[in-house]
Amino acid sequence: MIKYILKRLVMLIPVILVTSFIIYWAMSLTGGDPALMLAGDNAGPEQIEQIREDLGLNDPFMVRYFNYMKGMVTGDMGQSYVTKKDVFQTFMEKLPNTLQLGGAAVLIAVIISIPLGIYTAINQNTWKDTAGMVFALFGTSMPNFWLGLMLIILFSLKLGVLPSGGKTGFSSLILPAVTVGFGLAALITRTTRSSMLDVIRQDYMTTARAKGCSEKRVIFNHGLKNALIPIITAIGLQMSLVITGSVLAETVFSWPGIGRLVYDSISKRDTPMVTGAIIMCSVLMCIINLVVDLIYAFFDPRIKAQYSKKG
Repeated sequence: MIKYILKRLVMLIPVILVTSFIIYWAMSLTGGDPALMLAGDNAGPEQIEQIREDLGLNDPFMVRYFNYMKGMVTGDMGQSYVTKKDVFQTFMEKLPNTLQLGGAAVLIAVIISIPLGIYTAINQNTWKDTAGMVFALFGTSMPNFWLGLMLIILFSLKLGVLPSGGKTGFSSLILPAVTVGFGLAALITRTTRSSMLDVIRQDYMTTARAKGCSEKRVIFNHGLKNALIPIITAIGLQMSLVITGSVLAETVFSWPGIGRLVYDSISKRDTPMVTGAIIMCSVLMCIINLVVDLIYAFFDPRIKAQYSKKG
C-alpha cells in the first residue's frame, strides 16, 4: 500500500509539470507589458528596459518557465504587480478561507444528498422519486450566483438575521455554504440514486432479506456500502470544483478566498498572481484526486487487495 501511494505521488509530477506549462504558456499570450505597468507613466525607456531585465522578461520562454518552476519548488512564485506581496504567501493566506467554505458546502451537500438519493432509489417510479429528481434538476439548473442573491435579499435585507457578505464569523459562512452546497447536493443526489439502483437489484440484497435482516440494515449495511465508490468519486470531484471554481459565490458574498483572489487579479491584470493561483489550484486538484483514490481502499476490500498485490 505504501509503495502504491509513493507511486501515485511520483505520477503527480509529470501531471503538474504539463499543467503548469500549459497555464504559464497561456498566461504569456495575454499580451501587455508588465514593465510598463510597474514603471508607471513617467518612466523612461531605460528604466522600463531595466525592469524587463530584472524580471527576466527578455529571456526566452523556456528559460522563464524553467526559472519559474525552480522558484516554485522553494515557494517563490514571484510578487504581485499590484500589491507587491509574495504570490505563494498570499495564496496560502486565502486557502484556509476557501477550504472552510468548500468543506462546509460539501458537508451540507452530503447531509442532504445521500439520504435523499437513497430515499428516491428505494421509492423508484413513485411520486416521491419524481419529487426528488425535480429537486435535483432544479439544483443543477439554477445558477449559484442567482441563488446567492436571493438568499441575501431574504435573510439579509428582509429578515436581517444573517450578514450579506464578508468573513465576520460563523454566521457569515452560512449563506455562501448553502449557496454552493445546494448545487453540489443536486449532483450527488443523482449519483447516489443511480448507484443505489444498481446495487438494489443485486442478488446479495435479496439474500440478506431472506436471512431475516431488517430493511434498514439491508439498505445501509449491504446496499450503501457497495454503492459508495461512485458516491465518493462524485464528492471528491465536487470538492475539487468547489476549491477551484467558487469564483461566483465568493464574489457575490465578498468571501476572501482563492476564487475572489483570482477574480480581482484578473480584473487588475496581475499576471503573477493569476498564474500562481491557477497553478496552485491545479496542484490541489491533483492532491484531492489522489486522496479520493486512496479512500477507495477503505470502502472496497477488492481495491485494497489489489493494492496489496501491487505493493
